[in-house]
Amino acid sequence: MTEITGIAAAFAPFETLASSLLHHIETDDGSHDVAHLARVWLNVRIIQQAEGGDPEILAAATLLHDCVAVEKSSPLRASASRLAAEHAVTLLAPFGWTTERLERVAHAIAAHSFSAKITPETIEAQILQDADRLDAIGAIGIARCFYTAGRMQSLLYDPEDPAARRRAFDDRNFAIDHLPAKLLTLADGFNTTTGRRMAQERHARTEAFLTAFLAEVGVS
Repeated sequence: MTEITGIAAAFAPFETLASSLLHHIETDDGSHDVAHLARVWLNVRIIQQAEGGDPEILAAATLLHDCVAVEKSSPLRASASRLAAEHAVTLLAPFGWTTERLERVAHAIAAHSFSAKITPETIEAQILQDADRLDAIGAIGIARCFYTAGRMQSLLYDPEDPAARRRAFDDRNFAIDHLPAKLLTLADGFNTTTGRRMAQERHARTEAFLTAFLAEVGVS
């Protein structure tokens, strides 16, 4: 209860909505927990203040964008955001939201995922996608990458070819491969001007980490 209360406060001025919805978030995945929701909301607010969009729709979409938990290694991973969008509508229905607003929340959630390959059609969907992807790069993104690799029992790197110069990237088995295979490709796909600026800063941090990591395992 203390954790929920503290995280709900971070969603000001929508603390009441957050307190109600956070009770439905159950996960043992530390890369998609309530702290992740709070970080995404921080990114959302920064972008929204510069780019516009409905803050209440953004709050609901942020709170519920991972309300259906699917492991990265699951064959259902590409469907996770669609499942979350459907569940989000069910959770929000008792609040008396109009069909139009529910659809805007659902679209933002469905489109936020990299795996879903859904084009974000509204400013709220564009902002949520940018805000969520920001949490996948930079210092936090690197930490989440290695946390997830541990859950999947992956190795840190391939000792025979750490930089994948003679093999294809294999981020299922080698954690460091996920940086060049995915995380370092994300900065070019942002929707908003503010999101792109923030992404470039975090991209640079990710590149610097990869260079340092490879240097420490003997790759120059």
